[in-house]
Amino acid sequence: MDANSDLLSPTATVPVAAVDAGGTVTLWSPAARHALGYAPGEVIGRPAAALLAAPLPPPALRALTRSTPWSGALTARHRDGGAVRVTVRAHPCPEGDGRVQWVLLGAAPEGVPPGEPDTVLEEAAQKDAALKEWAYVQSPIATAVYDRDLRLTGANGEMVRLSGRPEEAMLGLQLTEIFPGAPFDEFGRLMAQVLRTGESLRTDTFFRAPGQSRKRAWATFFTPLKDGDGRVQGVSIAALDRTEPHRARQRLAMVNDAGARIGTTLDVGRTAEELAEVTTGAFADLVSVDLLDSVLHSSVLHSSVLHSGDAAGGAGAGADDAGAGRPDAEPVRRAAARSVLDGLPGEPGGAFSYAPQSPPAEALASGRPSLHRAEAAAIAAWADGGGPALSRCLGGEGAHSVLAVPLGARGATLGVALFVRYPGTEPFDADDLLLAEEIAARAGVCVDNARRYAVERAVALTLQRSLLPGRLPEPTAVEVTSRYLPAGAQAGVGGDWFDVIPLSGARVALVVGDVVGHGLQASAVMGRLRAAVRTLADLDLPPDELLTHLDDLVVQLAQDQSAERLPGTVRETGATCLYVVYDPVSRSCVLARAGHPAPVLVTPDGTARFLDIPGGPPLGLGGLPFESAELQLPEGSLLALYTDGLVESHDHDIGAGLDGLRTALSGPAAPLERTCDAVLDALLPRRPERPKDDIALLLARTRALDASQVRSWDLPAERSTVAEARKFASEQLTAWGLEELGFTTELVVSELVTNAVRHAYAPIRLRLIRERSALICEVSDASSTSPRMRRARVTDEGGRGLLLVAQLTERWGTRFTAEGKTIWAQQPLAAAG
Repeated sequence: MDANSDLLSPTATVPVAAVDAGGTVTLWSPAARHALGYAPGEVIGRPAAALLAAPLPPPALRALTRSTPWSGALTARHRDGGAVRVTVRAHPCPEGDGRVQWVLLGAAPEGVPPGEPDTVLEEAAQKDAALKEWAYVQSPIATAVYDRDLRLTGANGEMVRLSGRPEEAMLGLQLTEIFPGAPFDEFGRLMAQVLRTGESLRTDTFFRAPGQSRKRAWATFFTPLKDGDGRVQGVSIAALDRTEPHRARQRLAMVNDAGARIGTTLDVGRTAEELAEVTTGAFADLVSVDLLDSVLHSSVLHSSVLHSGDAAGGAGAGADDAGAGRPDAEPVRRAAARSVLDGLPGEPGGAFSYAPQSPPAEALASGRPSLHRAEAAAIAAWADGGGPALSRCLGGEGAHSVLAVPLGARGATLGVALFVRYPGTEPFDADDLLLAEEIAARAGVCVDNARRYAVERAVALTLQRSLLPGRLPEPTAVEVTSRYLPAGAQAGVGGDWFDVIPLSGARVALVVGDVVGHGLQASAVMGRLRAAVRTLADLDLPPDELLTHLDDLVVQLAQDQSAERLPGTVRETGATCLYVVYDPVSRSCVLARAGHPAPVLVTPDGTARFLDIPGGPPLGLGGLPFESAELQLPEGSLLALYTDGLVESHDHDIGAGLDGLRTALSGPAAPLERTCDAVLDALLPRRPERPKDDIALLLARTRALDASQVRSWDLPAERSTVAEARKFASEQLTAWGLEELGFTTELVVSELVTNAVRHAYAPIRLRLIRERSALICEVSDASSTSPRMRRARVTDEGGRGLLLVAQLTERWGTRFTAEGKTIWAQQPLAAAG
């Protein structure tokens, strides 16, 4: 009671009363007595409802039920019997037992003498009404009120300002009569819906208000206006300017969009185009991306690219990168340009330089972005070096705002991007500059990654091409042709390889392989494997034994890499390989494969099938055996060796690819070049992009040596057989018309047969082969001891035979067979002329 002593003092002007949870008056102040005329003893203890001349309004009843504060006007009964309009503020006071007591405060202006209740309450109500009117009129939120016919009854000052028309000119009109067209037609429909349903609505739109010069984002609220009985009597519209939050969301969305859409490929030009595509229209009206000439064309190999380990080294590592001590002095080229208007501002073309001290030139020189608002003519002058198209777009369209933002990464400036806005769009501001800088930074890193990748890819391709056969040999045994397609930029250069290796006895080895992985590492491993295959092929090892040695090499490579753990290298090395040896004399074909796809055999009648040969494990597993398969091939058979990139694709499984390969190879024999093209056309879709994996295809059509081209003799292991062997050889050379090779051939035959008689075992066989470009002499015996060429001393009577053979022939060597060994020597037929 002491706390409210001021309110209950005889001089207090604010009427105060209290009502308990049962609705009984428990407190009555002197000011309340003056307001309604009742003495405290006449009211306290009586029901409060007896003091009302009219029922409580619905809002008061809801507040009473929910125990929430309420304020409003009540019609009270004066002691003299008259009705008095009283403004009351009711506050709930919870009691500890869950019941609620109410404190009622009446409105009485300060300084008004007691005893004049009607005057006090009317003036208080007038003051409250004035405050509400001022809040409505002066609110920064544009508000307008429409009646049940959706005709304007009033608008506050902010709404009048946005409308651009005086309130008197709009009163009594519907919204669509005041402002026809979008978006007001939709607003009118929403107002009618609110009037019909009594439910509030909100819509978010971006448009130019009639009283403004720029488009802005608006959150518009449509609220039903209801009377005391809850019936809708009108609709209010409140428009809230949400431009800044809208722009913030747009900027964030653009940054996210740029992160997702810029840098999808490792191509410098495409990355620049993606930057222009993302920002044109959504951020700027015109975008031009110009890159340093050395960057766009990769004309300079940068030290930071060749030493990719310094990527994390920061600005110091790349300070001189891109040849950019002063990048403003280096010419640039237009990499991409887009505009919201018709026509591009200068297609990519020749090199040019921006005007000195112009914003683009300064951005290139300093590496800092800048914002400029200038006359169109001045802006156009900046781009004079960029060609007439860019100058026309900058000046002729009235460009008023430009951002010059450098593109850089790792401390190096790579180019500059210009973002331009035309009349009708708001000029760039400081926030736009920060956004452009963020997007350009991301684009710069992507451009630099693409540039570095382009250099590395060029190195890898150069290495790969140097390791692959530049020109296939033309062996007698087969007719060959090939195709090699490196993988696209995203996948990187792979480790596919193929080779054609002439062997002794007119035979030929065909090999196709595939190293796991991509890039320089895969190319380097491929080169080592190809060199190893050639070395092992020179030893004339059987295919299964050759793959065993190759498997050991791959295992050793994997162990070396695991020990070194060099940055950028794969931890494991694996490969597949198919090795084929074909003999045109016997028409036998021996094959072995290590995890590689089986070859296709096309017989002379045009039937194609995959050869059923043991698969074998991939190279690099170690310790597992390989198996060879041998078959006889008719003359004119076609062998197709390939890597999995030819038959595997993301849009079909490998089974469909193998079926397509067999179908493409089936049919009557055709020139090999045409067959190669037909296979690629059938299996590779005609798309501009490169395949996802390297593709190697090797086609070989077999030939057979006629019996007249091969002659052999079985010789006894006696000294007299040497002279007989010379006689056989001389007679055969005469029959072939190769008499001029007689002396050399007789000497070679004599030395080889003599060695066989002295150091080997029977049976001894002499064989002469006349192929297209060489004469081959072979002597076979049953010994597995390899002959060794040595330099004889002056006093030695022998030991010079193999040295003479090596000096007189083009090539010579030894191969081991199941029965022993064969020593062979080859002379070019051109010597016969």
